[in-house]
Amino acid sequence: MSGANPPADRGVRAFDLAVVGGGIVGIAHALAGAKAGLKTVVVERDRAANGASIRNFGFVTVTGQAFREVWPRARRTREIWADLAPRAGLAVLHRGLVLAAHRPEAVAVLEAFMDGPTAHGCELLPGREAAARFPMLRAERLNAALVSPHELRIEAREAIPRLWAHLERDLGVGVMRGVAVHAVAPGRLATSAGEIRAEHIVVAPGPDLRTLFGEIMAQARVRLCRLHMLRLAPQAFRMPSAVMADLSLVRYGGYTDLPPVPALRARLEAEVGASLAHGIHLIAVQSADGSLVVGDSHHDGDPPSPFAADEVDRLILGHAQETLALTSSEVVERWLGVYPTADEPFLIARPHPTIRLAMVTCGAGMSTAFALGEEVIGELTGKSRHAGAPA
Repeated sequence: MSGANPPADRGVRAFDLAVVGGGIVGIAHALAGAKAGLKTVVVERDRAANGASIRNFGFVTVTGQAFREVWPRARRTREIWADLAPRAGLAVLHRGLVLAAHRPEAVAVLEAFMDGPTAHGCELLPGREAAARFPMLRAERLNAALVSPHELRIEAREAIPRLWAHLERDLGVGVMRGVAVHAVAPGRLATSAGEIRAEHIVVAPGPDLRTLFGEIMAQARVRLCRLHMLRLAPQAFRMPSAVMADLSLVRYGGYTDLPPVPALRARLEAEVGASLAHGIHLIAVQSADGSLVVGDSHHDGDPPSPFAADEVDRLILGHAQETLALTSSEVVERWLGVYPTADEPFLIARPHPTIRLAMVTCGAGMSTAFALGEEVIGELTGKSRHAGAPA
């Protein structure tokens, strides 16, 4: 099917699977459907990728994800990305994660993490060794660093359009751009381009909490989270891995329940309380041109405020400066991201036996969506594949 907006007079079109929403969660379900041999269509209201899926780091995060639900899906999603990226013409810009520990309390958290079930393949390096291996890190306050081999980083802005093209070109999936879905009923979608019939339907609404199945999202207490993102000018160094630091240890579910975390949180409250209040934790990744994508913050709201305080950007930049040996602190681009969040990391609802509402509600869509798509399509079609938690 052509990517152009189809005329309304073409009549009813029929598919095995219709996916509403062309962000990463929708793409994941379309990919799983195509792999299962289903005639599939994606219906996307925007003509070009514009939502949460292009406004993030493009960082497939595995280490530090919450063990029971998120981590297994992140591991599986990482496997799918590794296979899919070259097929879709996406470069893997770097691999792995380095989490720099500045405070002794952060080192204690990492030591506890290394004794846990998700540390396989990771190393905990003393500060001097970490600084020598990763010269992009500032050595002055570096007490230790956790090194994970599991992560991947692609360019988020390129990923969605290239994945759309891969679905169309290589897998025969229709991608209808600029088409709004007004209503969903068993076996059919009412859209701005006419009726679409489908045996199975998946709604992947991203940050649209009102148009379809709003009552289900309200019951699940889904809300929106806004985040600040910065791009810094190209640097003289090349980063082989993404970088995080102490604040990440009090945000990611794979760390937050470890016994040393309260002591770290107390010290962070005393030293960088404003950053905690804005939900800031440092992630830094590097693009092909040498520039850095740096963030981020977290502010819930319904709707989230469109106004971006400079204080938040300055705090994020300060954490980058204390963690990385920056050769330039020039901010060349700023933007806001918005994603759905809830008390549980995923929302999978079944409003009808042939319809699913699927959402990643923990800010980890790039990291978990492909596994979620496999599971939902498997369950929907009776060929279940569940990531589960390892024993």
